[in-house]
Amino acid sequence: MKKLNNPYSDLEGYKCFGCSPKNKQGMQMEFYEDGEYIISDWLPQEHLQGYNNILHGGIQSTLMDEIACWVVYIKCGTAGVTTELNIKLKKTVFVNKGKIRIRAKLTEQNKRFAIIHTEILDAEKNICAQAEIKYFIFSQEIAKEKLAYPGIESFY
Repeated sequence: MKKLNNPYSDLEGYKCFGCSPKNKQGMQMEFYEDGEYIISDWLPQEHLQGYNNILHGGIQSTLMDEIACWVVYIKCGTAGVTTELNIKLKKTVFVNKGKIRIRAKLTEQNKRFAIIHTEILDAEKNICAQAEIKYFIFSQEIAKEKLAYPGIESFY
């Protein structure tokens, strides 16, 4: 498993809710590449709960959308935007039971779209949530110009 760099960290004004280490209210996710998967181990925080001790479903959605974005960066070599997010919340994710794992892999890609399968696993490795996420992907030129995509080499 190889840790990925966050090349956006030094950009002025960069405050991504999902992955900016400088956003104190954000999730500050870090990412690793493990074969076909992009992985993030993340500790749920109490202030992100819905019902008592249960991670809010919107936060689970955000975790899966964020890691899907990183799949586009690494596996597609470009940037994109979410066009569809189809989620199945299967099992409770508790905020007081330790780290969870979010993982994602590219399942399909053509010139305009990428389909990413994502999962959230609890500390016992039970699949608690799944999503199929469709991203519109930009050419590398447009991704660099409009979304500050730094190029694949910047992540390693």
